[in-house]
Amino acid sequence: MAQPAPARFTNLEDCVEATIERVGKQIVLGLPVAIGKPNALVNAFVRRAIADPAIQLTMVTALSLRAPRARSELQRRYVEPFSQRVFGDYVELEYVQLIEEDRLPSNIEVLEFYLEPGAWLDVEHLQQHYLSANYTHVAREALRRGLNVLAQYVAAPAGSEAPPGVLSLGSNPDLTADLLPQIAAMRAGGKPFALIGYIHPEMPFMYGDALVSADTFDYLIERETAPLFAPPNLPIPRVEHAIALNVSTLIRDGGTLQLGIGELGDAIVYAIQLRHEKPAAYREILESTPLLGRHRRLIETEGGTAPFELGLYGCTEMLADGFLDLYRSGILKRRVYPSARLQRLVDAGRIGAEVGLRTLEALSAAGMRRMSFAEFDELRDVGLFRDDIEFERGMLICPDGTQVRASFETPEQRAEIAKGCLGTELRGGVLLDAAFFFGPKAFYERLRNLPPEQRALFGMRGISFINELYGPEWELKVAQRRHARFVNTAMMVTGLGAAVSDALADGRVVSGVGGQYNFVAMAHALPEARSILCLRATRTAKGTASSNILWSYGHTTIPRHLRDIVVTEYGIADLRGRTDREIVEALVSIMDARFQDEFVAQAKRARKLPADYRIPDHARANLPETLHDRFASWRERGYFPELPFGSDFTEEERVLAKSLRDLEASAHTFSGKIGVAWDAAVNGAPSSDIEPFIARLALTSPKNVTERFYRRAVAAAVKRNLSRSR
Repeated sequence: MAQPAPARFTNLEDCVEATIERVGKQIVLGLPVAIGKPNALVNAFVRRAIADPAIQLTMVTALSLRAPRARSELQRRYVEPFSQRVFGDYVELEYVQLIEEDRLPSNIEVLEFYLEPGAWLDVEHLQQHYLSANYTHVAREALRRGLNVLAQYVAAPAGSEAPPGVLSLGSNPDLTADLLPQIAAMRAGGKPFALIGYIHPEMPFMYGDALVSADTFDYLIERETAPLFAPPNLPIPRVEHAIALNVSTLIRDGGTLQLGIGELGDAIVYAIQLRHEKPAAYREILESTPLLGRHRRLIETEGGTAPFELGLYGCTEMLADGFLDLYRSGILKRRVYPSARLQRLVDAGRIGAEVGLRTLEALSAAGMRRMSFAEFDELRDVGLFRDDIEFERGMLICPDGTQVRASFETPEQRAEIAKGCLGTELRGGVLLDAAFFFGPKAFYERLRNLPPEQRALFGMRGISFINELYGPEWELKVAQRRHARFVNTAMMVTGLGAAVSDALADGRVVSGVGGQYNFVAMAHALPEARSILCLRATRTAKGTASSNILWSYGHTTIPRHLRDIVVTEYGIADLRGRTDREIVEALVSIMDARFQDEFVAQAKRARKLPADYRIPDHARANLPETLHDRFASWRERGYFPELPFGSDFTEEERVLAKSLRDLEASAHTFSGKIGVAWDAAVNGAPSSDIEPFIARLALTSPKNVTERFYRRAVAAAVKRNLSRSR
């Protein structure tokens, strides 16, 4: 039975009422990760539940985005003008505000499987309702909880870009594409379900699994709406640049890349571009570091330092804007096709995109002789045969009735097929597959402005395709994901190689496992893949530095038996297949020298290092000062800028952000507060070059003693930051 045409709404409350009529007052509402949430509609559901306590509203989602919050008066002066300019009329999620204010009614609960990193450590509702699950298991868990409503933003095609009645899931086919078969089964079984699409004019029209019929939806909403959430590019600190430089040597030409959002992802893109576009400078920079001397064999075996001749294919949970930069740089150019047999031939250089006699000869040499219907159907779908060629009883049937044996066995048979049955070039190829995206406003604009044939190269897929290896498409994924490098971040690594990425020892959740475990496990399952976990060697809290490489910790995200490559700003530790002693020694070589002695002492007490072990001299140079001096010389030559891809931050805002962070860090201790006061008194007289920074915080004409102190403290901090950058 055909799915009826969707009911269309312009009034959100009417849509909510229709949903309640369909599914009842026990609502389990699934919402996409990040920007796919239709915030205004979600708010309408929340208000309806507040108005009627008989409604039980459970929302299953992740990464509920919000505009920046200020925690102090100085932060407020910085954040509010920036937020108004960058986030403008973005509609905040009201359930987020209720959670922040501890006012969420008892008949509403929010289950998140991934939290805004570090934002909810002390918030009871989200800590108690966090759902720990691999990204690939979230759809299953939502269904087990009674999922009966799914709502998300969708995109309509511009002009004649797609046939009438076709919509796109846009930024978020991740869970929806995987849920559609189950939703169809629920409908067929008479179980009520409401699938709601909210057409957003700014949402890019994407392809792959994102393409759906409008009739897939029960309800469609078309009305004026607020802009998509668009976080700005953030300045890249030198530590992230150093980590990224190390990572860039591990990326294999002709391979596969997975990256995340944020400063580290941007830094890795920059380093990869530097390797490709300025190979002489890249090589000079590498030779000025200890990296090649320590890891030459690993780099030659697993990665490289030469430009990308074959290019990369992106297979990534999130399509970050950096992948568009790799595309424009000619690095993201390794095309993959929906046929494992053809993909293997393409990667071996046996065939190209052009279809011809050479293609048939390569298939024959690879062992394909007589075709079955399934094999013919696969090859026709990918463009090897013309669409008007049919298959019947081992014969290829041409439109004029001519029949050709469906066999590649002899040169004569291949020539006969090539004469009238072949297409012109392989189709369905993509340069990247991803499950969701979000990023700066310019990123959405770039996606929308790509010609449709180029936008189609960025395939959007269900999360089961991206994050899971096994299943019916296992052979295809193995063929496509050659030399995969899955790059993720960790907070800490323990002395025997376990990684801590999502939570603290007391159980409080920092973010979530997301897809990290999926990719680490996949790196061990794929024949040529490596997992690369990146972390800063140290962290600073309340003015005190501590190591992120610890002997032990009370929580684990990635167990030690799945250890692989770990990268810090000081180097690379290849832990796969290593003994416990080798693991400890490798981690010592990439940790901050200030913490090596205690780490080694703990390892010796645990009998993991011999009593006569000595820390290598080269590892003793792992200090922030060494890193600072090295990057200062490179930055003087124009390399490793803070904002290589632009940003919504003005120059004043960029410097002020650092200055306010410095002030906040100093204020955590009594001596730090004294230092701030002294600095304000001695160095806080604003000069003409400092006035624009003071004006940005509305402190040009202070009205009281507090504002006068703020003015001088900020002026002193800005002077210090400007002197560092010169």
